[in-house]
Amino acid sequence: MMIDTLLIANRGEIACRIIRTARRLGIRTVAVYSDADAGALHVALADEAVRIGAAPARDSYLRMDAVLDAAARTGAQAIHPGYGFLSENAGFAEACAASGLIFVGPPASAIRAMGGKSEAKALMETAGVPLVPGYHGEEQNSGVLASEAARIGYPVLIKASAGGGGKGMKVATSAEEFHEQLASAKREAQAAFGDDRVLIEKYLARPRHVEIQVFADGHGNCVYLFERDCSIQRRHQKVVEEAPAPNLPKGLREEMGAAAVAAAKAIGYVGAGTVEFLLDPVETGGDGRFYFMEMNTRLQVEHPVTEYITGQDLVEWQLRVAAGGVLPLTQDQLAVHGHAIEVRLYAEDPDKGFLPQTGTLSHLRFPEAGPHVRVDTGVRQGDAISIHYDPMIAKLIVWDVDRPAAVRRLRQALAATEVGGLAANVPFLAAIAAHPAFLEADLDTRFIERHQADLLPPPAVPSGDTLALAALGVLLERQAETMAGAARTNDPWSPWASGASWRLNDAVPEILTFRDGREGGEPQEVRAAHRRDGDFDVTLPDGSEVRAQARFDAEGRLVAEIGGRRLAVGWSRRGMELDLFRPGHHDRLILIDPLDVGEVDAAGAGHLVAPMPGKIIAVLVAAGNRVEKGQGLIVLEAMKMEHTIKAQGPGTVQTVRYAVGDQVPDGAELIIVAGDEA
Repeated sequence: MMIDTLLIANRGEIACRIIRTARRLGIRTVAVYSDADAGALHVALADEAVRIGAAPARDSYLRMDAVLDAAARTGAQAIHPGYGFLSENAGFAEACAASGLIFVGPPASAIRAMGGKSEAKALMETAGVPLVPGYHGEEQNSGVLASEAARIGYPVLIKASAGGGGKGMKVATSAEEFHEQLASAKREAQAAFGDDRVLIEKYLARPRHVEIQVFADGHGNCVYLFERDCSIQRRHQKVVEEAPAPNLPKGLREEMGAAAVAAAKAIGYVGAGTVEFLLDPVETGGDGRFYFMEMNTRLQVEHPVTEYITGQDLVEWQLRVAAGGVLPLTQDQLAVHGHAIEVRLYAEDPDKGFLPQTGTLSHLRFPEAGPHVRVDTGVRQGDAISIHYDPMIAKLIVWDVDRPAAVRRLRQALAATEVGGLAANVPFLAAIAAHPAFLEADLDTRFIERHQADLLPPPAVPSGDTLALAALGVLLERQAETMAGAARTNDPWSPWASGASWRLNDAVPEILTFRDGREGGEPQEVRAAHRRDGDFDVTLPDGSEVRAQARFDAEGRLVAEIGGRRLAVGWSRRGMELDLFRPGHHDRLILIDPLDVGEVDAAGAGHLVAPMPGKIIAVLVAAGNRVEKGQGLIVLEAMKMEHTIKAQGPGTVQTVRYAVGDQVPDGAELIIVAGDEA
């Protein structure tokens, strides 16, 4: 059966990416969207788009009936689920078949076989695929699970049986914390997957996460398209992925590839899939063996690095196989060419525990795409990052002839990436790309934990250049506002309309006070005056004086000559918040309004507030309870993850303002703790 019209049951960057391949193949595309995505990029790119519900995913992208109805109304012959949402839902695959639609993915039986981690591991054990020591049984009694954890030996990993993406995954380092971590894992699993079952595994000390891309057709053919190293992770979610895996011997690659193909054949797999392994390297004290972790029965977020090193379009392969075709290449026709690295750009604040951010992307600039650089995104400048979905902004992928060259490309691409309007992880990714351990490919799943001090340094005082540029940009904007206002008056040539700090004898300096946008920054005072000849005099906090010229160019960049040096920066301002971008540098500053005295918080740090909008899923204390510093008080669910609000110091709970199930806005006061006077 030919596919003439394809409905994409997803959103964001993966929907846009699928649309690009479909368009190249001459396939008409249909997008679906929620109320929050009515103006989204994937909606604009598709040939047709259908609204399927309200903003929450459960009311739109997870509604099988709405998606199938959209396919029927638009004449689609096939549905591509992307990843996430309904992509690994066996019931949805069956519903597509029942409606006469092609599901661009594996058969429902394969999804079901790998959908439960415990069942999948039992099946893999039968197929001879090596497993990490653990408990994968059906018994979910907390006492039984605790006994199994003790048998395996701490530390242990508690994992949601039905899920992935790091959700419902917790580490227990001792019997004392096992039950708390178990409860948290079960809550997260229930919220994310509607299934709170878990499994227990031995927690390896310094493993690498190496996964194999497999592909099978309906004619009995199955190949592997080599491996990806996804070891650099945060909260068990991948941050950096690369292909091929560095320092992986050819014999081990072939052994892992054969095991992955065996896993796929054991469940009658068809389509694109990923078999994920933990590799326990000898170099870090391991046994040198690899262990099956799980199989993802869909396309992976990190598939572009595989496409770069093989020269193949995996979405095209998916569509051809789904339409009944055979695999385009055999195993001996596949080869690795060069090295590719992908990083995930997220709207999150690394300085606040990687707290997801919501808001408008007031400034967005990516490196120029080409043979060495690829950007997969589903947003544009001016779009909003919503609480309802994953806060990914884009995937930045680079390729070159070998790993050192690819790392250099990555550093250049990150230096050219500018995200303004909300906090993003670009500086954090740049710190990883520049770290000596990354350059030496010293990788494991606790890379970020081991190098946290280097990757997340404390706030630094803004440089003199940064402060001068900030002052110049603010003065130029004020001058433009003044002149625009003057143009609307009866006397546009009045000296009061110049915006140049004019007075009878000399220019009057303006005092501008900035502080670093990261917490803990000290105010820095800059004096700047607009001279009659059009230049500026700027006095920096250290007393040094510079003469400067400045303007905004046609692209909105601030171009300045300061002390005989020419500087050009990306510029974004939202009220009193400033973002300045130079290659390899992103400075976030707050312009302090001298007339804003702020709000006085009588209770100080004892008032604990919601860091973002979300839902209260657990209240761990009650009024009158004693608490210690770091003790969990309330658990907030937002953007598919749990966030525990903890006590800032010892004290007594005075008031708990919300109950389980309550929705809270950003900044809502959740709880009041009276701190000890000492």
